[in-house]
Amino acid sequence: MVEVRPLVAADWPAVASIFAEGIATGDATFETAVPTWEDWDARHLPEHRFVAEVDGDVAGWIAVVPYSSRAAYRGVGEESVYVAERARGRGVGRELLSTLIESAGAGGLWTLQAGVFTENEASLALHRSLGFREVGVRERIGQLDGAWRDVVLLELRL
Repeated sequence: MVEVRPLVAADWPAVASIFAEGIATGDATFETAVPTWEDWDARHLPEHRFVAEVDGDVAGWIAVVPYSSRAAYRGVGEESVYVAERARGRGVGRELLSTLIESAGAGGLWTLQAGVFTENEASLALHRSLGFREVGVRERIGQLDGAWRDVVLLELRL
């Protein structure tokens, strides 16, 4: 059974470990190192960050950063969702993203967006299954380990 709850500072070691697993896949993020708690905490909206527990262990996390500092975009957030390798395929991502969608809508956000590498089929399928639509593909938007990567831009209007 998957239980979702707010992410707190004490979760950081588990969250950082899961983040590191995502970095290691090469298909989750352009990041190449896990940030410090202080840097991560400063960037992510406190009211829209959650962890999922399976059998009492943190098995995934989700959080939102503001899309822009401009007032016109105050209701737009970019979400990231990560699931521990040991928990993939068990509904953890779905529970996290469903919880975030509810939280974001209730918290005044009007759009969630996500950028997903074209190779990350599981994440693309998860987002589409919960109503995200593909806006387009940002071709060669950034380099990772010297290779240009494409990112699918997805959004959900709340």
